[in-house]
Amino acid sequence: MSDRFLNVDPTRCVGHGLCAEILPEAIALDDWGFPIIASTPLPRWLRRQGARARSVCPALALSLDGQPSRKGPPPAPSTRVGAGGETAGASSRPH
Repeated sequence: MSDRFLNVDPTRCVGHGLCAEILPEAIALDDWGFPIIASTPLPRWLRRQGARARSVCPALALSLDGQPSRKGPPPAPSTRVGAGGETAGASSRPH
């Protein structure tokens, strides 16, 4: 049987924390309740709990895949303020 990796889609996860309750051996939570998952294969003896964690995720943010996820956190929006006081990339006046 091939390696299986538990991955989280950070664009879907809203931090319920159910995954860490079901699989504390492989999932930790950060200060805001979002999962921290190692990019190492899930041990065989934890795969059943990994599948259960995936199935109970209310946001459908977990997956069991053949390779680790390459997704990172979404980029932060630009908050630079221009000379005229408008936020970069979010001008409300037409050009």
